[in-house]
Amino acid sequence: MSARPPYPRTRRLRAALAASCAALLVTTGCTFGEPEPDPAGEPPTFPTPSATASPGGVGQEVVATVLAKGLRVPWGIAFLPDGGALVTERDTGRILQVGPESGPDGLKVTRVQTIAEVAAGGEGGLMGIAVSPGYQRDRTVFIYYTAGRDNRIARLRLGERPQPILTGIPKAGIHNGGGLAFGPDGQLYASTGDAGDRTQSQDAKRLGGKILRITADGKPAPGNPFPDSPVWSLGHRNVQGFTWAANRKMYAVEFGQNTWDEINEIVKGRNYGWPEVEGRAEDRRFVNPITQWPTSDASCSGLARSESVLATACLRGRRLWLVELTDTGTVLGQPHDLLTNRFGRLRAVAAAPDGSLWVSTSNHDGRGDPAPEDDRLLRLVFAEGGAGRS
Repeated sequence: MSARPPYPRTRRLRAALAASCAALLVTTGCTFGEPEPDPAGEPPTFPTPSATASPGGVGQEVVATVLAKGLRVPWGIAFLPDGGALVTERDTGRILQVGPESGPDGLKVTRVQTIAEVAAGGEGGLMGIAVSPGYQRDRTVFIYYTAGRDNRIARLRLGERPQPILTGIPKAGIHNGGGLAFGPDGQLYASTGDAGDRTQSQDAKRLGGKILRITADGKPAPGNPFPDSPVWSLGHRNVQGFTWAANRKMYAVEFGQNTWDEINEIVKGRNYGWPEVEGRAEDRRFVNPITQWPTSDASCSGLARSESVLATACLRGRRLWLVELTDTGTVLGQPHDLLTNRFGRLRAVAAAPDGSLWVSTSNHDGRGDPAPEDDRLLRLVFAEGGAGRS
């Protein structure tokens, strides 16, 4: 796969997002195609149209439409070739499909499958999901989930039982990682947490506290930095979201402990410092983050890229942070926050094929204060002024 040219300036992003704004204003909510009842015994909610505008950053406005509600900890979002999306629910083990078909009230949401092997608990459950680059041919998706004894990665055709391809990723009530995506090199990347055991992160022979790079068969990908190992980078505490810029640089968002949450540029074989350091440090052994926030303002889970802007969805911070990058990958100006305290805890964020951003709330994850319509799947479009620097 050939490298794309450096990403364009923010004005292209602004134009693309503003162009879809009119369509968003008339978008309605979605209906479920006979989903299962909630495990607590409550029936799922059938969404109604909802659109709100919220100021954010300097000279920016974002229009948010609720695509679906009544979900339970929607965790991962992956788009299909037809423009529809697969969404995982962490605590129920369900895979939902959102669109592209329309129902009576807008996009249709259907339950595709429940993964019986999921052993949800604490921060574990059904987490990341990735669509095969050859999906139109092989109809395959990949999932990252917590099983009885470990976290694992499996492949499946929707409706069939998952076939594990990588097992033995450490599990615990906290720090299970869970990110999953195909990179521009065609290899499958996964992010793991330290499972509460800090020593794992600095041990290249263990899978906890790492970013992994594997083939579609679960084998260490060619060109990995450690012989016969799936490890791509180490020294992580708990990475849940990562993405790539148009120039193929990889970025990941990371939970700190009590002081700093980070966005890092991920480089092959490099060490990101946990548990020796948190945030920036004067230590050449470790890579410094490109930006960091106090944990009270961040605790971010998902990460997506739209043009030259990184967007990260934050749990404790209850906001979306936007970080604009230069062509060389440094941060341009100051990060901007959006949706602060409007929808509660935000979990996943994904760039849709039409240029919008899809974001999930996470208010039913045991640490939030759920509203009657939670959890929700939102679609964000930026009004003129864009998602970048004003």
